[in-house]
Amino acid sequence: MNALAQKIIDAHGGLETWNRFSSLTAHLRQGGALWGLKGHPGKLDETDVTVGLREEWASHAPFGPEGKVSRFEPGRVVLRDSAGSDLDTLSDPRSSFAGHALETPWTELQLAYFAGIAMWTYLNMPFLLAQPGIESEKIADWHENGETWRRLRVTFPKSIATHSTVQTLYVDEAGLLKRHDYDVEIAGNTPGAHYIGGYVNVQGLMFPTERRIYPRLPDGSSLSEPLVVSIDLSDISLA
Repeated sequence: MNALAQKIIDAHGGLETWNRFSSLTAHLRQGGALWGLKGHPGKLDETDVTVGLREEWASHAPFGPEGKVSRFEPGRVVLRDSAGSDLDTLSDPRSSFAGHALETPWTELQLAYFAGIAMWTYLNMPFLLAQPGIESEKIADWHENGETWRRLRVTFPKSIATHSTVQTLYVDEAGLLKRHDYDVEIAGNTPGAHYIGGYVNVQGLMFPTERRIYPRLPDGSSLSEPLVVSIDLSDISLA
């Protein structure tokens, strides 16, 4: 890892502490325009999410008012009933988004895939920077709202399912995340600026509890509306 990546990981509690755990669970409250645009308003407004910290998987429960439970892995998404019986399955889910634009509706299984890659990425960041195959490099500083943020360009291997191959992290002087940029490939490469705050210490690790995602312009600046997605986390625990 480069020096900036190491500083960011250390600021969030360090790898030694992170490696004590294999999963993370949190309560989510979500909003924003995306869910209705994709045909699923309210389905994931309030739920619990659990993600793997050693392997890539995520589960939302409940997944919608019927009390379903999702299970996302890069090569397969499953929806189950509350008793654990499979209801529907999608293999090779990434390929199902071919030709999609921002306005293209999603099926329930596609929604579960998106929610899975999103929360797995967010909740494992920045410790993903230490994973084999993930490359990072420091790029020019960024000035916003009277602050100067250091930036790290991150390149993901094809083996990891996430928003886009190349993403950018913005951090403050202490090394805590302030913003996270990516292009949502499965929604027509829609560019997003994802703002991060509300840090809390959980079992020796620093986690943001407030996330707000807005459209990003070609020059890197962001629009103040529409609010694409809001995420508020509580009751974070690691096991």
